Amino acid sequence: METLFIYIAKSSGLIALFFLAYYFLLRKETFFTANRWFLLAGLLTSVILPWIVFTTIVWVEPTPTDFDWSKIPIRPVQEESFEINWYLIAAIAYIIGIILFFAQFALDFYNLKRILKGKTAHQQADHKFIDLNENIAPFSYFNTIVYNSSMYSETEMESILEHEKIHSEQYHTIDVLITRFFCILFWFNPFIWLYKKAILQNLEFIADSEASKNISDKKAYQLTLLKITTHENYVALTNHFYQSLIKKRIVMLNKNQSNKRNSLKYALVIPALVAFVFFFQVKVIAQEKTNTKVESEVKSETTNLTSFKMERDLANVSKGKEIYIDGEKSSEGDLAKLNSNDIIKMDIIKNSNNPMMLVTTKNTNQHTKTVKIIDNDIYIDGVKSTKADMDKLDPKEIATMNVNKNNDKQEIRIITKKFPKIGDDNTTVKTTQTANDPTSKNDLIKKSIIIVNGTVLPANVSLDDINPAKIESMTVYNSTQAVLKYGNVGGNDVIEIVTKKIIPETNQNSTWKVGYGSNGSKTIIERTIDDKKIDYKKAVIIIDGKLSDYQTFEKINPNNIESIMQSDIKNASEENKKIAVDKYGKKALNGIIDVKYKNN
Repeated sequence: METLFIYIAKSSGLIALFFLAYYFLLRKETFFTANRWFLLAGLLTSVILPWIVFTTIVWVEPTPTDFDWSKIPIRPVQEESFEINWYLIAAIAYIIGIILFFAQFALDFYNLKRILKGKTAHQQADHKFIDLNENIAPFSYFNTIVYNSSMYSETEMESILEHEKIHSEQYHTIDVLITRFFCILFWFNPFIWLYKKAILQNLEFIADSEASKNISDKKAYQLTLLKITTHENYVALTNHFYQSLIKKRIVMLNKNQSNKRNSLKYALVIPALVAFVFFFQVKVIAQEKTNTKVESEVKSETTNLTSFKMERDLANVSKGKEIYIDGEKSSEGDLAKLNSNDIIKMDIIKNSNNPMMLVTTKNTNQHTKTVKIIDNDIYIDGVKSTKADMDKLDPKEIATMNVNKNNDKQEIRIITKKFPKIGDDNTTVKTTQTANDPTSKNDLIKKSIIIVNGTVLPANVSLDDINPAKIESMTVYNSTQAVLKYGNVGGNDVIEIVTKKIIPETNQNSTWKVGYGSNGSKTIIERTIDDKKIDYKKAVIIIDGKLSDYQTFEKINPNNIESIMQSDIKNASEENKKIAVDKYGKKALNGIIDVKYKNN
């Protein structure tokens, strides 16, 4: 409803703009025909231009999302008091006005038809002439001209008929009907009534100017105008010979033609229209610049617990391990020669027989093999694959790689970042270290709250107390993400662990959650009962960072989903509620469901 009122306000403003331009710039000029089209163009512009919106995108730096929750005041939620819906009241008043003025229009149209009904019309060329005995001022309606010949002399009738023929030939009735409809729609706008008066007056100027060219006695024509002013009975919706402001008509009839240079005044309205578009019809959309590096690090934190950054002495780390630099087998001496600034990452692959260190430098050829092995059984994301499939993998997409020796064969098990999974008996932890980040695995775990199957573990319980073989999935949430999902966590990160268990039967009122099959080969969607009882049909749905709806959510192919994070905002702290409502509106109180697609 607000959009409708904004549109009406813009249209009313444009009507006022064109009327003021006509009144102050064109009213005294003798460009009567040009003025007619200018005024009609103003009405047409007023209904079309407000619909035209130009969009411009402004790129802005990402807004930091770190908050000091302790400094945000807590305000109790107050019940909403009764408020008057002024939009509804205004809409009712507007509709009532339209009904009343349309009823008046219908009554005028009925009276016109009543006058014309059953009357004998004489056809002459393209015109129909009706001679009445009623005391009515002469008028024309489309190609029908009505008059009372008994009230005027032959000379006066000649002037009257020439005048009305101009109205008929130039279809001035259309102008009259258009202005009446605009008066119905914009009845509350005083400028539309002035606009109507200006259009009708200009039509009379046109008819007077053209008729006087076909009449030899111009003075007699003006005397006829004066005589007609005594007859005030005229019919609405018509072009009638009688019009008030007779003095202005006579003045304009005798006025010299305006200089053609004055026609440049029509162009003066263009800057005003440009300003209108610039201020009211340009929609600015702010979009944050994508910080690929930050997103990559956050995703790595939340989807893969097996990758940590450490700063250690290279010599100590490499002891007892086979060293591969950019896919080539190397020695500790080759490793010592490397500049630490050239090292992108180090992968430590642990197994009981043959631990390895894989070093990736800035000079890495992306198509270089990570490990050169000839006779192997290769499994990628649990699916048996070939050496060619392994060669096609981007090293940056590998989450873990396990090499197990069995007699003369080696078995390689690779888990990509698209299928993060911890808990396989043969799975080992992959760690990553850089020279610039001192954060260690142990430091991260010590600062984190551990939640297993929705239950917060005591502070004296660590990850070492959990059997890895029982783990189905593990996700790390940074402090900001943890607040949205679990409420106030004291600025700590959260490690969420789901153990292997029988998937419960579906429930019609349950919410949605992502799980991983025990074979690690594919992602599945589990519809499970959640303690938060978030109704996804009422919740805010975000799919790949864009607002969506539950209908689209229901149609998603589960195999395309990487993760779903649900946030129970209703039971969160007041400050967190405020942040969510400010961003997504009151609908956020029903919960937020954030869906991430897999990277294809």
